[in-house]
Amino acid sequence: MEKGYVQIYTGDGKGKTTAALGLGLRAVGSGFRVIMFQFLKGSPSGELKSVTMLGENFEIIRLAESKKFSWTMNEQEKNELKKNMQGELEQVRKVLANKECDLLILDEIMAAIHGELLSVEDVCALIDLRPPGMEMVLTGRSAPNKLIDRADLVTEMRCIKHYINEGVYARVGIEK
Repeated sequence: MEKGYVQIYTGDGKGKTTAALGLGLRAVGSGFRVIMFQFLKGSPSGELKSVTMLGENFEIIRLAESKKFSWTMNEQEKNELKKNMQGELEQVRKVLANKECDLLILDEIMAAIHGELLSVEDVCALIDLRPPGMEMVLTGRSAPNKLIDRADLVTEMRCIKHYINEGVYARVGIEK
């Protein structure tokens, strides 16, 4: 790619990760290399299995893996996760420095910010490291204004109606 842009998929609606995966699928189909870092996701999911079927042009790497939401963790668990996150972030910097992909997806990076594992400044520094020809996608609820201002494209997913309110939680093959 001659010029890459920074995209954000945010909001309280369903579909942020799905949109990023769709963009990744399109990129692989055009011969691009895609790396998706997933923050704070630790459960098995359909996207992990699907991406392995695409071959070496699409890779998912999980950082700060957790089966718990940050708001359910005690201080010791949060501190340990934050310490791990800072070390694991070096993997993202390496991908950026070595231009290891054409599309870099930072899935649920907003959750890492809101969980106080990363600062907005940490994420701005990653954006600054992005080579000119690399597309970068950031996902997660409540994107901070400072990141919105730095992005080239921002899409907000807004929940109008959701079956979770009827007691239907994450289903295999649909939400996980």
